[in-house]
Amino acid sequence: MWNILHRKLSELVETKSVLRDHIPIIRRFTGGGTVVVDNGTIFVTLICNKDAVPNVQPFPRPIMSWSGLLYGKVFEGLADFHLRENDYAFGDRKFGGNAQSITKNRWIHHTSFLWDYQVKNMSYLKLPSKAPKYRLTRDHTDFICRMKEHMPRSEFIERTIKAVGDEFSVSPVSLDSIDIDSVSEYVHTTRLLTEQEIREASILQT
Repeated sequence: MWNILHRKLSELVETKSVLRDHIPIIRRFTGGGTVVVDNGTIFVTLICNKDAVPNVQPFPRPIMSWSGLLYGKVFEGLADFHLRENDYAFGDRKFGGNAQSITKNRWIHHTSFLWDYQVKNMSYLKLPSKAPKYRLTRDHTDFICRMKEHMPRSEFIERTIKAVGDEFSVSPVSLDSIDIDSVSEYVHTTRLLTEQEIREASILQT
């Protein structure tokens, strides 16, 4: 499970249930909403230099709008795809949540896609105090949907690679080819929360 960077943990998750079931919580540097992560989650992250996408200014809304056009190509002809506020949705059901990090020279647009999920895991999440308008008062299971009900996983991956390839020069890279020493020079702010931190948040809930 991942949670937002700046808001209180006690406002985001049912900490007592998380502690009871030994659910790990990772605080990611890109922020964004709280996401339950398992093998049914698909991540897509776009890391771009600020001038890499013509006519897209390095600010949240322009990047979000551009991403909506990109994924519009991925889901073209297959489902009722919309960019709704900061979410990707089929109709009025969310299936993709986004987070961003923008620096002087580059930006990251990170998406967690709900390929599949277990309904029981949604009980670890609290209803957010700040929710998109189109959510209305719906609970998690009435608000989200599964991507697998709309297209095969392999087709989603193929279409995403093609859509990105229309914008950039794309070539596959293996994890083994990454220079770990150069990566280690960066300051890592994404981290696993300790049990003590979760317990302290749980006290705030009582």
